[in-house]
Amino acid sequence: MTMNNALSLSASASPHSPFPYPQPHDSLFPTCKFNIPWNQQRAMLSLRLTPFPLNSKRRRKTTFISAAAPNQEAEESFKKTVEIDRLIDLLREANPHQLQKLVVENILAFNPTFWIRLAARTDTCKSEDDKRDYEELATTIMIVVDRVVNKTKEKIESSTDVLKVVLKPVIDDVGEIAWPPRDPKALTLMEKEISQREQAGQLDEGFLAEVNAQLRQAKEDGDKPGLEAMLQKVLQLYASTVLSKRSYAMKGEEVLKDEQFLETIIQAPEEEWNNILINGLTIGAGDISPEELYAVLKKRNERTLIRTEGGSYQQRILTEYLKGIETRAQEIVKVFQGKAQ
Repeated sequence: MTMNNALSLSASASPHSPFPYPQPHDSLFPTCKFNIPWNQQRAMLSLRLTPFPLNSKRRRKTTFISAAAPNQEAEESFKKTVEIDRLIDLLREANPHQLQKLVVENILAFNPTFWIRLAARTDTCKSEDDKRDYEELATTIMIVVDRVVNKTKEKIESSTDVLKVVLKPVIDDVGEIAWPPRDPKALTLMEKEISQREQAGQLDEGFLAEVNAQLRQAKEDGDKPGLEAMLQKVLQLYASTVLSKRSYAMKGEEVLKDEQFLETIIQAPEEEWNNILINGLTIGAGDISPEELYAVLKKRNERTLIRTEGGSYQQRILTEYLKGIETRAQEIVKVFQGKAQ
């Protein structure tokens, strides 16, 4: 990393892909300058992370708005500004140890809007002392963020090795990918590897980011359908493994049939979902109504949002997996209702 007498922060947008989720490589810094008297050289950072609200371990609500009234937009903009100002004030008042902790805890809050707001507050300072305080604050934040970025890169590099081990059962001796695998045991071996790695804590955000990056590249290349399908399978197996760790099928000595039915689907390979749904739902041969399944899916989704980090890859992969089950159920219900008419 190089530095000179002015800190330059840059940002660029990147497209979001469908499952498995928005890319982790978006730049977080807009173009703005703080005249910081450094003896070091110019800092250029690019975080591959997706911004989300400060310290957000609570449920994150996603709202799609086709068109918003000007007053609504102004209100939302004002709320964001207040939130950013609150963080800036906390950072200014914190001692060195507290400041470093705040930066790490709120790492994804340092998005383009944050830096624009910090630059604006610097420009409106009435005294040179206050202006220098803001410039020194920006310097400190950038240094801490840089350390976090370097640690993240190291983690992603090690995650590449983990992914190679996970995929090994479905890659032949010459490195070719055959999908579906020629060896029927390959998927079982891959599932076992994912389960063991998850228990060892190796399937973290770095691993999920690596899978996402590889999947995005496979989609862009367009000539590797086997690799694309295989990486999708990795995410499905990951979601199934994590969601299966916690059961809600027992309430005291009572078996909750709707929860038990959902857990059966979660644990099953995606290609078996159709048969399970047809045999388990009342529209087929079962005794669980579609409404009961939708309700229990909603509960599981809410529990997942509460128990996972807001905006994390884990949260998005798990909720997308649950959404996939719901969508499949809706498709099957629609088909059976059409036959009945």
